Amino acid sequence: MATKKKSKSTSRKSKSTSRKSKATKSKSKSKSKSKKKAFGGYAINFGGRKETVEQVFGKKPIAPSEMTKKIWAFVKSKKLSNK
Repeated sequence: MATKKKSKSTSRKSKSTSRKSKATKSKSKSKSKSKKKAFGGYAINFGGRKETVEQVFGKKPIAPSEMTKKIWAFVKSKKLSNK
């Protein structure tokens, strides 16, 4: 059996594409770059701390989620955050 393919006559409209000219923007760069504040809510300063990693985390291996909990407990107990 031979199947007949129905051909639909489609008329394609040619769209005239107008290219928009891109204006070059002159970006003014400041010569003195100042330090930005930390993005987000907290900035923690560990400068001058004498504690070791073993003192903060303990000697046993722990999961990353437990590390995060212990870091935040340490930060809050020593009042190291800016909030």
